Amino acid sequence: MNDYQLITDATCDLNQDILDKYQIAVIPMDVSFDDGRTFLHYPDYRNFAAKDFYDELRAGHTTHSAQITPAVYTDFFTPYLQEGKDILYCCFSSGLSNTYNSSVLAVRELQEKYPDRKIITVDSLAASVGEGLFAVLMAENKLAGMSIEENAAWMEANKLSIAHYFTVGDLSYLHRGGRVSAATAIVGNALNIKPVLYVNETGHLEMMSKAHGRKASLKQLLKAAEETAKDPEKYTVFIGHSDCEEEAVGLKHMVEEAIPCRDVVICRVGPVIGTHTGPELVCLFIVANARKPQK
Repeated sequence: MNDYQLITDATCDLNQDILDKYQIAVIPMDVSFDDGRTFLHYPDYRNFAAKDFYDELRAGHTTHSAQITPAVYTDFFTPYLQEGKDILYCCFSSGLSNTYNSSVLAVRELQEKYPDRKIITVDSLAASVGEGLFAVLMAENKLAGMSIEENAAWMEANKLSIAHYFTVGDLSYLHRGGRVSAATAIVGNALNIKPVLYVNETGHLEMMSKAHGRKASLKQLLKAAEETAKDPEKYTVFIGHSDCEEEAVGLKHMVEEAIPCRDVVICRVGPVIGTHTGPELVCLFIVANARKPQK
């Protein structure tokens, strides 16, 4: 069985120690400020610290992220192919970006140049640490002895078992990205109404419910996870946050009391996702029976 390299992208928002443990390579992604500054975001935050980034947003700056181009994929994949390795790539949701389509174009070109190599790109239909959780499961499959073909088939069959539940501090960022209307953002911020959102079966963001106040919204994240968790004792629950670690730690304690999971890990949400959610994002990611509670 030929060795294969596991790859994901910077939207996975996994901590560097997790990526190192599972030997997952990450494609960095571009982030640009409204004043012309740009940087590549890596999981180790070598170019811009997480807190500094969110402080810039709080100060009024706006940012934009750019999808990965076919040329970037080609440049990133080629060294592994030259080493004789196959590639299994866990990609950011096609429901939120055209990045997956770019990866498909790159793979077609590379497959012609390296016909003896296997290059498989999987649309995760996931985002942020949900994509990260899926990448960790991909890595655990490899450690368990799955071939690249078996692993890719498993990923295609199980991608909808990754559930994402999250809430934000300021609706203005979701409005800027077209996720909520201007009226919803203005009224919600004024009345302290917090949306609880999830990533649906097509990889798009969708409103699940509304809560009055931050504490209530965090309780709804936990409630959704309790209702949908699949064999929780077998899996790690992940929590993500955009510069609000205290609330993430509080949610971790709530999860540990309510869900008999293998572990609970907190990760920072990076600038690529944070551009679209702003600071004070809290999210909960689990292996689930369904992406949305049925009730």
